[in-house]
Amino acid sequence: MRLVTHGDSAPASVNRYLLPHEHQVIMVRRHPAVLLRPVAEVFGGLIIAGLLSRWFGEQGGGGALVVVWWAWLLLLIRFVWKVAEWSVDYFVVTSKRMLLTTGLITRKVDMMPLGKVTDMSFQRSLLGRMLGYGEFVLESAGQDQALSRVNYIPYPETLYLEVCQMLFPGGNDSDD
Repeated sequence: MRLVTHGDSAPASVNRYLLPHEHQVIMVRRHPAVLLRPVAEVFGGLIIAGLLSRWFGEQGGGGALVVVWWAWLLLLIRFVWKVAEWSVDYFVVTSKRMLLTTGLITRKVDMMPLGKVTDMSFQRSLLGRMLGYGEFVLESAGQDQALSRVNYIPYPETLYLEVCQMLFPGGNDSDD
């Protein structure tokens, strides 16, 4: 199964980092589970703000009430920021290398050439197994690379097999 078909193209935010002689093979956005904590913070903050509003309303603390709702508004703004960041973060595997692009204002691009990958594995926590995400761990021959871990990867088994097929092409070899 191909996660990106030949007709698909990377968004401009990713395409600018591709070299003219390489083509993308796989492109995925991180799993939405990366947003679980910000969602929990917003809903938890809303519940706390509601309870404090009721309590301050009974106590007659109008000034404190304004502070409580401004604090919740800041949590909401932070959540919107996290969603915007998630929407531009991509893991891309091209014919030559792996890229992880992150960041909304400060753009960060981590890269590892496919030829440098000596070992690759993926891990899945219990929550990752339930929700369908995992973490890739990439290693190269005794060198520290900019790209060594990729968290919240969707379809980790499929993606793992696709990348392994690129790293170890062939399949027509016979051991007879």
